[in-house]
Amino acid sequence: MFMAMINSSIYRVLALAGIGVAGACMAADPAAPSKPSLGPRIQFESAVHDFGKAMEGEHVKYTYVFTNAGDATLQVSGVHACGCITIGDYSKAVEAGKAGSIPISFNSANYNGAVTKSISVTCNDKQNPRVTLSWKGTVWKGLEVNPQITVLDVTADEQRATRTVHVVNNLEEALTLSTPESNNPQFAAELKEIRPGKEFEVLISTVPPLKAGNLHGEITLRSSSPKMPTIKIVAYANVKSPIEVIPAVVQAPVGPLTNEFKQTVSIVNRSSTPVTLSEPKINAEGAEAVLREIQPGFKYEADLILHPGFEAPRGKRIQFTAKSSLSIAPEVQVNIFQPWQRNLNQRPHPVSQAGPTPPAPQAVAAGH
Repeated sequence: MFMAMINSSIYRVLALAGIGVAGACMAADPAAPSKPSLGPRIQFESAVHDFGKAMEGEHVKYTYVFTNAGDATLQVSGVHACGCITIGDYSKAVEAGKAGSIPISFNSANYNGAVTKSISVTCNDKQNPRVTLSWKGTVWKGLEVNPQITVLDVTADEQRATRTVHVVNNLEEALTLSTPESNNPQFAAELKEIRPGKEFEVLISTVPPLKAGNLHGEITLRSSSPKMPTIKIVAYANVKSPIEVIPAVVQAPVGPLTNEFKQTVSIVNRSSTPVTLSEPKINAEGAEAVLREIQPGFKYEADLILHPGFEAPRGKRIQFTAKSSLSIAPEVQVNIFQPWQRNLNQRPHPVSQAGPTPPAPQAVAAGH
């Protein structure tokens, strides 16, 4: 009863002072917390731009726009892309609520077909410090040459190989092409018009007889289009030898030899024309070659023999050779190498002044 009397007295005092119970409780609450800071926030209108279609060589321009959605200054520290994209003067400091921009220019030269690129933007937005922008579209060529580099494989039996190069005109105006010219007489080129002024074929062929090895040539056509006044097509030919030698190179022991050294090599005719091999020899004293026919016209074996005491002269290329009846491979050759080691108990061999030791070549059939 005593506590009830005290509480009643307190309520009367508060009522006389004009303060309600609820007001007293509110006055006693601590201050409400302040709203936390957002910091800088970068937001792009769109992080992806599709430029549609552009002709090769055209410079395509676009400006990415972004906003600082935070409550502190946004600092853009860098914008990076590949070499075909040039970054313009972009906004580096953007106040809260303001907009910034990143202008770019894309050089479409040497592109054809679908293109996708990435642009990296770094800034002081702690939640998104690196933003990746996407740039995509399609580049088309006014004149398409496919392929611009062509390779022809020439077999031992058929020395004439042909490849077709397509030339397509995507421009509105009709196109005329001149007669193709080759800078190598072992390549010939013929022009065919498939659709007048719009589509062409260039037939590139090898011109026999050809020696085994690699050939290179360039075909040139003059065009009526100022966008590509000259069309150049590069041609390569891999002429396979009809005769294969296994192993390709013979390695002898260090000389002078204490014992006889013998190495057998196989000579295989890969063509359909039978071959006759004759006059086997090795161009050094103390060495000989013995040739035998295993499969008439198509397979031979040769024993390369180095007698005791043999030592290859410094600066001289030692070879096994044999004459062949095939016109495109009139001679078979195999290189023989012997390491040279100076004997410390003898006077060193004099070094030839004729020039450096020739590099180690590979075994070849005639027409190398």
